Amino acid sequence: MSDERRLLASNRKVRHAYHVLERETAGIELLGTEVKAVRAGAINLKESYVLLGSGEAFLVGCHIGSYDHAGYAGHDPVRRRRLLLHKRQIERLAGKVREKGLTVVPLAVFLEGNWIKVEIALVRGKQLHDKRDTLRRRTLDREAEQAVKDRER
Repeated sequence: MSDERRLLASNRKVRHAYHVLERETAGIELLGTEVKAVRAGAINLKESYVLLGSGEAFLVGCHIGSYDHAGYAGHDPVRRRRLLLHKRQIERLAGKVREKGLTVVPLAVFLEGNWIKVEIALVRGKQLHDKRDTLRRRTLDREAEQAVKDRER
């Protein structure tokens, strides 16, 4: 199997609103029309999160649009989808979420070979001053890059 990864969707707001502590890669259980729709890029991770409980992990709030060429048998666009993780991984994440007040959110959906995978992350929410500091640093870095480019010309 090739190590090729093709990004299908990403959740860019996560890095703005949260501190990413740990990352995991999980498989996702999808229906046939969902697979076709995801490969066509009809997926939105914006308001989604991972629900851990009773030895299972579910992706909640992820919107997968309908597949254009599907027949009568479509799918519910915002249903809960099971994530495929080992039991020990689920228990470890659930323990950290329970103890420390952390949460688990999806970062990206990608193709790895022929498999659709989800990159999930254990995150802690940023406070307002942290968000401002991040924006300030990003602006300063952008200005510094621009100054270097201008100087090279």
